[in-house]
Order: sequence, then structure tokens, then C-alpha cells
Amino acid sequence: MLAPEPFFEPRGTPFSEYHRIKVLVELGFAIDLVTYPVGQDVSLPNLRIYRCMRLPFLRRVAIGPSLIKLLLDALLAIKAVRLARRGNYAAIHSHEEAGLLGVWLARWLGIPHLYDMHSSLPQQLKNFHYSRSRLIRHLFDRVERTMVHGSEVVVTICQELYDSVVAMGAGDRAVLIENVMGGDMETNASLPVRERWGIPVGAPLVVYTGTFEPYQGLDLLYSAVSLLVKTHPEAKILIVGGEPKQVALAESRAQREQLPLIFTGRRAANEIPCFVAASDILVSPRVVGTNTPLKIYSYLRSGRPIVATNLRTHTQVLDDKTAVLVPPSPQALASAIGQLIDNPEEGIRLAAAASELASRRYSREVYITRTRQAYRMLLNRRSVDEETSSGGGYVEATGSPPSA
Repeated sequence: MLAPEPFFEPRGTPFSEYHRIKVLVELGFAIDLVTYPVGQDVSLPNLRIYRCMRLPFLRRVAIGPSLIKLLLDALLAIKAVRLARRGNYAAIHSHEEAGLLGVWLARWLGIPHLYDMHSSLPQQLKNFHYSRSRLIRHLFDRVERTMVHGSEVVVTICQELYDSVVAMGAGDRAVLIENVMGGDMETNASLPVRERWGIPVGAPLVVYTGTFEPYQGLDLLYSAVSLLVKTHPEAKILIVGGEPKQVALAESRAQREQLPLIFTGRRAANEIPCFVAASDILVSPRVVGTNTPLKIYSYLRSGRPIVATNLRTHTQVLDDKTAVLVPPSPQALASAIGQLIDNPEEGIRLAAAASELASRRYSREVYITRTRQAYRMLLNRRSVDEETSSGGGYVEATGSPPSA
């Protein structure tokens, strides 16, 4: 498995990789993971972690495209090639841009390849304001198509990406596996959130969890809070996540504008459910992108009402029966939060509907079933293609996948 991210860090794609690995080892696979030289080691049965060479000046890897990532990807490729030479692998499973390396390695070794598509590479350029160059965008588009069409199976994490793969003419190899486990890990249930951060027991608590990247919409949330404080001065807003410099800048703004914002900084992954459980309202103010945030699935199971922007990034999963969906404006966001504070019965109704949706469509059982389906396709596709080309038909795979 090729993972061009810091593994493990408590953020989007590494969370997804962790849960993908966890289910695969439960299904009987052994995995050699090739990843960046930064991140926390995790202990899972039948998982071995191989890290590429560390750059002497490297301390952290920012989210999104960068020259540092390009260099790290080259070092990851060297490590992967060395490992592949002596390994006896059944398949290669690649995440994000490592799919290009994965396609090449799989062809070299004569084994099938699965591309785990967490986002659209051309869209990343837009989301992170990395480049407006048409040439670079065209290059990213070509790379993405090569990864899709060069893979036996393409796993997509949301409907929008699945539709993109279908539009490329590769719908026959696409499997939709939403990140239903979200940011859930083993929980440290003993964390007293309200007591630790000085939040009165009766104060309405609005919680945001996630990174501080611009597409997350924190500026929108801060502007909404400046309006909310005028109508609901008792409300507290807890912001969970962020790098130290990002948090320092946000705290300066909160002090300057006298906003009731409380910042925890980045917290351990197993603490996040404690913050969710302590909340009265959960908020996702994203303003850009189409991928469903991982936290939405955890929010659905939480028993707490959700306020989110009425954009494709949320509406692939949420609707007006399971959340309060609002235009991405401070006034609309502040009004929605205020209405839920004033009408807790409405929050209870929404939370119940969200929990029912989570158990019906976004359960761990569904996740495991679709992962098993993807690997049956992966390990049987070549024999199926040969059978089809010789005039035979498709025979559905049965039983559990073999160990790799």
C-alpha cells in the first residue's frame, strides 16, 4: 500500500487510510505500507510500516499540493521500488497521487492495482489556490485519467468522485466506499471537556472539529459567531484542531473581536469523540469542495443536531431531514445555530433522523461489505477479463479474499 501522507496524523486522508487498513487486516490481508517519514506509528495485526528517507529540514507536511510533497513522493517511489523487488505481493493499493506510481509498479510486477481516490487532483489546485496554470491543470487531469484507466479497481469516497469516474468511462471498475468510520478511533472517554475548558454546564456548546484549511470555512464561522453573540451571549463555540500558528492567529482575532471562541489546538484522535459528545450543536461550515468531510459520518452517529452549509460537499449525505442546511453566509449560519439553541426539540428530531440514516446507510457493516467487494473485483478482474475476451461470462467471486 502506497500512502503519500504523514501516517498517522489526525486528519482526512490518514484517517481514511487507517480504517481501510484496519478492515483489510480483519479480512485476512497482510499489508506493507510505504509512507512519509513523519507521522505516528500505529499497531495493527499484519501491518508493517516502511517510511521513505527523511529530509533534514522536514518537520511537518502541510495539507494540499506542494513542492515538498513532490520531493517526498520521489523518495517514496524509491522506497517502494526497493520493497517491490524483494516482495511477493498479490496487489498494490495506492492512495491519492501515489496512484501513478502504483499503476507503473503493478504493470512491472504483473499484479492488479487498486486506486483509492480521495479527491480530484485538478480540483485540489482550485481548493488550495496552488496554481492557475492551464498547463498544470491539464497535466493533473491527464495524471488522474491515467490512474483511473490504469487500475483494475477505483475506490471513491463520495458520490461526486464516483460520478467523475463514471464520466471518464470507467464506471465498470468503480466502487463507492464512503468514509463512514470518519475520525473514529479507540475513544478516551474519560476526558472532561466542559470542565477542562471552563465551559459552564448550562451553556449552549457549539463544536467544530477539523483542520484550519481555508476550504473548511472557519472565517465564515467566526463571522457568524460575531452575530450570534448579540442574540445568544451565553453560547460557547469550541474549535477542535489546528496547528499552533493557525490557532494563535485565530485566538488573536477572537480577542480582538471579543468572540466566545475556545480553541483546543490539535488533539489526539481518540479524544475527538469526547468533544462531539460534549456538544449541543455540531457545525460544518465548509465553503469549497465536493468531497464529504469525514466528520459528517461521526456527526450523524453522535445524537447531536448538525448545522452545515448547503453545498454539494454536504448534500451528498445530508438533507433537510437530518441537518439544518444553510447558504454559506454569516447571517444564515448564525440564525440556524440560534434557532437550534432556542428550539432543542427540533435538534432532537434532526439528531434522531441522522442516527437512523447512519445505521441504515453508513454503518461499519456496509463499509466492510463494500471493501470486500472491491477486493474481490481486484483479485478476480484479470481472470474475468480473460474469460470475457475468450467469449465466456462473468462468474461472481465467492468466499473471503485470500491473504496477500
